[in-house]
Amino acid sequence: MIEGLSHMTFIVRDLDRMTDILQVVFDAKQVYASGKRQFSLSPERFFVIGGLWIAIMKGEALSERTYNHIAFKVPDDTLDLYLERIERLGLDVRPPRPRVEGEGRSLYFHDADNHLFELHSGTLDGRLTTYGRLEAVNE
Repeated sequence: MIEGLSHMTFIVRDLDRMTDILQVVFDAKQVYASGKRQFSLSPERFFVIGGLWIAIMKGEALSERTYNHIAFKVPDDTLDLYLERIERLGLDVRPPRPRVEGEGRSLYFHDADNHLFELHSGTLDGRLTTYGRLEAVNE
């Protein structure tokens, strides 16, 4: 039986650069760094973001950018604060996709290894309610 999400791992060329992103943008707490010890496939670091275990491992970047992404839940009134942090690091902010009212707002950005991150202010319940309302109107 699935108990929940264990962890997410991102393969990155530069562990220090990704550490900066995780700590500056997401307020991540680093809880482990392999240093010269190597218990896994390559040097790695572990972080905690909002109770989630995030691992980064040294390796080759993704070859291209896609819409595959991870979205972190944030309060709507903090999106401008996060945008300032992202811009301070010189990360590539992606234009938001079109949204319908009631599904929340999002901020998308890529890291240098082509991972796409989203900061989202909505919830699943809110989105389902919005979509249900819109489907009822269009019937």
